[in-house]
Amino acid sequence: MPQKTTFVTQPHLPPLEEFIPYLEEIWESKRLTNNGKFHEELEQKLCKYLGVPYISLFSNGTLALITALQALRITGEVITTPYSFVASTHSLWWNGIKPVFCDIEPETFNMNPDKIEALITPKTTAILPVHVYGNPCNVERIQEIADIYGLHLIYDACHTFGVKINGNSVCNFGDLSVLSFHATKVYNTFEGGAIVCHDEKTKKRIDNLKNFGFAGEITVIAPGINAKMNEVQAAFGLLQLKYIDEAIEKRKKIATFYRENLAGIEGIKYLEDIDGIRHNYAYFPILIDENTFRKSRDEVYDLYKENNIFTRRYFYPLISQFATYKGLDSAKPENLPIATKITNQVLCLPIYPDLEIETLEKIVELIKELKSGK
Repeated sequence: MPQKTTFVTQPHLPPLEEFIPYLEEIWESKRLTNNGKFHEELEQKLCKYLGVPYISLFSNGTLALITALQALRITGEVITTPYSFVASTHSLWWNGIKPVFCDIEPETFNMNPDKIEALITPKTTAILPVHVYGNPCNVERIQEIADIYGLHLIYDACHTFGVKINGNSVCNFGDLSVLSFHATKVYNTFEGGAIVCHDEKTKKRIDNLKNFGFAGEITVIAPGINAKMNEVQAAFGLLQLKYIDEAIEKRKKIATFYRENLAGIEGIKYLEDIDGIRHNYAYFPILIDENTFRKSRDEVYDLYKENNIFTRRYFYPLISQFATYKGLDSAKPENLPIATKITNQVLCLPIYPDLEIETLEKIVELIKELKSGK
């Protein structure tokens, strides 16, 4: 009998029969895109669920990032993190902006606020941090720096759906926050994304930019792009909202299982929950210290692969190590010692709502066997 394959994530899908009535309504209306009924309803319900004032839906998170930079007219240099998915920095490149990489904190893997000020130059116009794995950045300290130097602050919040800081949505910090609703995320609309902003004027500009720059039937106010979410995605998103809290609770139980069963294994570290934070358990990264675990991260990765368990080295290599960016002074490994260390140790274990207990037990068993040398 073929061995079951387990991936690092799997999209959470609602019952198919509950989606069919939405599709029937779309077929009846023949309204497939351009701010249809479900699109408008999803924006309203997401604002209420997330506790944010304004949200603009996008066809994917990358286009949302690109448009967020356009919306605030960001130019010159932007300080960002090397420890993220490449879209974070690619959005800068597509806007003709030079990324300046800032090292990360060893405790959270987020941008280290203490390293930001040394990177600010007369060309710096913004800071683009990432809430890595859904763990919030030090939002108060980063905002303080942005205010002192007159910089815009855009958060890549693609991992943070539903995350709150002392009851307040993490998306309410900074000038803009960008979400991803990709199939691999905690909340998905097949593909999709959004920008959260704080005032109606900014939302209007964002909405115009994602629709080619149109501000009326014959008026184009900027060279926009086509980044609108369609009605099928929006309808799916509405249905997903019914199940999101249940999905997050299941993820929490899996994270608890890992922590309880990996505790005490020398050479293995993992992130703990942070006081005052409502987590969404988007990922479960572990760090493997080869010196004490006696096996490298890649040896663990290979063992899992041999057993049809596909973990991921999120995020390896660093964005700064890709050929596109490695020529930048800020990309040199000596300028990013913590990020360089973490990228060579990190391994994300499978976590998704339908992950079975037998598979979880196998994942833990394999790492214990490798540690013991069996």
